Amino acid sequence: MITPATSPAHAGVLTPAERAALSPAAARALFRTGLATPTAGWSSGFTQANLIIVPREQAFDVLLFAQRNPKPCPILGVLEAGVTSGPLLVGGDIRTDVGRYTVYENGVLVAEPTDLREWWRPDLVTFIVGCSFTFEAALQRAGIPIAHIEQGRNVPMYRTNVRCAPAGDMAGPLVVSMRPIAADRVADAVRITAQYPAVHGAPVHVGDPGALGIRDLCTPDFGEAVTVPPGYVPVFWACGVTPQAAVMESRPPLAIGHAPGHMLITDARDSDYLVA
Repeated sequence: MITPATSPAHAGVLTPAERAALSPAAARALFRTGLATPTAGWSSGFTQANLIIVPREQAFDVLLFAQRNPKPCPILGVLEAGVTSGPLLVGGDIRTDVGRYTVYENGVLVAEPTDLREWWRPDLVTFIVGCSFTFEAALQRAGIPIAHIEQGRNVPMYRTNVRCAPAGDMAGPLVVSMRPIAADRVADAVRITAQYPAVHGAPVHVGDPGALGIRDLCTPDFGEAVTVPPGYVPVFWACGVTPQAAVMESRPPLAIGHAPGHMLITDARDSDYLVA
């Protein structure tokens, strides 16, 4: 049995089935001890989430940005200033329970710690944002393989030429994640993911990456490239890294996120966000 006391060294050799079987609390406990790894395929059946954490002074702009851009920024929950736990991570700690974080000062990435306690301030507000990892299990159950899981890579993510609706000082491009889908299963992938509107929902684009201003699928802005097999089509979903791209462009004094692909594993179930 895998327990929360499992060491990072042991966790590095967990099989995909063992990672999928971990409870959210057990997975968060591993990250609390210093494990840093992409979380696709972890804690099957439980919702994973993006983070954007800002001082209270910038929180309204982030909230308004999310409200105006619900496709890439679907808010699942908010922790008030200084609060480090809540219903989505009962008994957890937002400062330690993600494998790796990103810290931006004036829009510049200055650190990628595995623990935020050094950076934590009592005025920080945490936004928990839906993640497309949530619907991957549904795609797999339908017989649609997930390339980044099968290839052992972090999901590829790309800045696009699509501008988000600005809000206050927040402005930036839409970021998308990409999954290659067999041409004859694209309609199924669209139908399945459309049933999860709170975690990005249906794709924003299918096919030619150039239509989104993406020049080369082999050079993602975040994550790692995956192989697109013959007969497969690149399919793009709105991505919760979008607020971090806005932070890089808008340059607030301080902002914190999750390292792309290193998600918060919540206690919510994927089925909570399924709209039949």
